[in-house]
Amino acid sequence: MIPRIHRQGSNTLGLLHYLYGKGTHEEHTDPHLVASFDGMAPDPGRDPSVTKKDLQHLLDQPLHLLDADQRPAKHVWHCSVRAAPDDPPLTDEQWAAIAHRMVAAAGIDPGDGAGCRWAAVRHADDHIHLIATLVREDGRRPDHHRSGQRAQAEARLIEADYGLRRVAPGDGTAARRPTSAERHKAQRRGRRRTAREELRETVRQAVVGATDEAEFFNRLAAAGLLVRTRVLPSGDLGGYTVALPGDHNQHHEPVFYAGSTLAPDLSLPHIRARFDAIGPASAPDHTDQPGPSPQHPAPSTARRAATHAAWAALLVLDQGDDGAAAAQIAATGEILDALATTSALYTRQQLREAAWTFERASRSHTRAEFRHAQTLRRAARDLRHSGPALGRGEDGATTAMLIDTLFFLTTAAAHWHARRHHAQQAEAAHQAATHLHAAYTVAAEEPMARLREQGQRLARPVRDQAAALLHAAAPQLAEQILREPGWPALAATLTRAHRELHTAHSLSDTLTWRLRHLADLPADTTPATRPKAPAAPAQQARPARSGPPTRPKTPGRSR
Repeated sequence: MIPRIHRQGSNTLGLLHYLYGKGTHEEHTDPHLVASFDGMAPDPGRDPSVTKKDLQHLLDQPLHLLDADQRPAKHVWHCSVRAAPDDPPLTDEQWAAIAHRMVAAAGIDPGDGAGCRWAAVRHADDHIHLIATLVREDGRRPDHHRSGQRAQAEARLIEADYGLRRVAPGDGTAARRPTSAERHKAQRRGRRRTAREELRETVRQAVVGATDEAEFFNRLAAAGLLVRTRVLPSGDLGGYTVALPGDHNQHHEPVFYAGSTLAPDLSLPHIRARFDAIGPASAPDHTDQPGPSPQHPAPSTARRAATHAAWAALLVLDQGDDGAAAAQIAATGEILDALATTSALYTRQQLREAAWTFERASRSHTRAEFRHAQTLRRAARDLRHSGPALGRGEDGATTAMLIDTLFFLTTAAAHWHARRHHAQQAEAAHQAATHLHAAYTVAAEEPMARLREQGQRLARPVRDQAAALLHAAAPQLAEQILREPGWPALAATLTRAHRELHTAHSLSDTLTWRLRHLADLPADTTPATRPKAPAAPAQQARPARSGPPTRPKTPGRSR
């Protein structure tokens, strides 16, 4: 159940014409009244003798209790209440009961006998519109302060009472939803997403790893968007708007959207904060041409670096402060955007869905301190510059490794949000993890098959030695792992690692350097470069036990 409070207006009859009309794209069917303030309001949808002017006159009568200079300039209150897509159809009687509860919760008609006059119109199966005059029967103004939040709270109760889908409560940081007109335009043109949604995705991808405004705007132009910028009297850039080619209004003009209307974190000031955090590239290159070079690493190299950065981000979610953790979560969205645009075709759709879904998890009221996410943002930049990856060989294996790590990172983000009661963000992160698991299943098939083949070729004594190592390292999980089809792949990896340690001059030195590399710790710890002591003990190298990430079981795979 999704209530939405629209902007207050001044034309009751104009809104009634829309509610009882055919709609912008003739999407309104059988418009009729389902409820009103007294249960006896005339219905121009079902009674041929009644006009919309009659209903308007009835609703606006309380205005005449006030002198002309005391009447509110914007006296029309408008709220739409929409069922979730997978909710069962509701009857007119059920919608009428919901309408009464909504106007009471919003303060429009609190049930004291002198509330505002209102009516509820239904012109589609899945939603109703509430229209009210913001003057009470006693001439006073209604107490409808924060009516949107109050309506949302009532919607959660209605969902429970009617057995409807429980929509996670919002916190005001979500991107603006497409309007009905935008959705119908997309359907008419055969587009899966609206222009607003396509622009949001394209702009987010352009932000990934960008180091300055020139690189950002070059990317927007390269993506084919129409871009306008707003210059302040001082000569500084004050903002930007973007449009899709071919998306026109009734005057055949491009429909431009400001970045802030696409998503709160896509305004120019928010994007600049990311530029300041990542810093300039060592050799700025605005041509954005992929291919191995000092600024454009090979795909497998970029994926290995991103994997290490993602594991380091896990530690921050577990041990860092909220500002640092929020920055890591926002930067995780950039990694997902970059990976989706550079991955092989067979994983691209699931990765794109993961990035699209995780976008909601990347914002909350916790202020992101982007200086704490430089490593992850630079990894996203390198992923983008590395160009498309092949789906086989080292590219395919490192892609699977990175997706595997991102699964744990997005799951940890879901737990982080859940502990702070960010319901929508937690749900979005969980959904992104589901898409990542689906992508991993496909991406890991070939490299894991090769590793299993190597493990199956190991001599029996060597496999037994690997099993002994497993029992020593994880005695509680060893038997389960040994029964899984993926055990030969793990055995081959353990054997290779064990042999490498035996060839080392110093086991302690080798393990020290490997652990510092895995944890992204500095190699040098002299006083000039020694990092500050962590907020939590250094041995906590995995997400807190209060919310451990878990992976759905994948056939043929072991951990």
